[in-house]
Amino acid sequence: MFKKIGAVILLVRDMKQSTEFYRDVLGMQLKHESEDWVELFKGTSTVLALHPARKTPNTHKRSGMLVGLYVSDLDDVCRQLEKKKVKFYKKQTDETFGKHAIIEDPDGHLISLVELSSREELSQIPYYHGFAPV
Repeated sequence: MFKKIGAVILLVRDMKQSTEFYRDVLGMQLKHESEDWVELFKGTSTVLALHPARKTPNTHKRSGMLVGLYVSDLDDVCRQLEKKKVKFYKKQTDETFGKHAIIEDPDGHLISLVELSSREELSQIPYYHGFAPV
């Protein structure tokens, strides 16, 4: 049906603030930038796209969508993010699949950070659900 995910699109209140968060705080690379569309990436061809949200009462509610990012050293990443005053939705925990934390971007979008455990352990897990916020 499809070969890969091309983009995860987030509707944001402030394009400048969100671009700075993903680029400067999380270290993503800017691929494209215009007034109403920004694409960022890190290590793959899949992009994180930012687009202005419409001014509606529901704009500020969580959409139920989150972005999942794999990291190689979650301890270090969490220390860096705490220094940058990033809001944690879920502090770092040890899970069956590895280490896990969830942060929030300036619009309250949840970003799941996962440091996976060894492949041998992962082969025992029938379904990976580490990005879920609960």
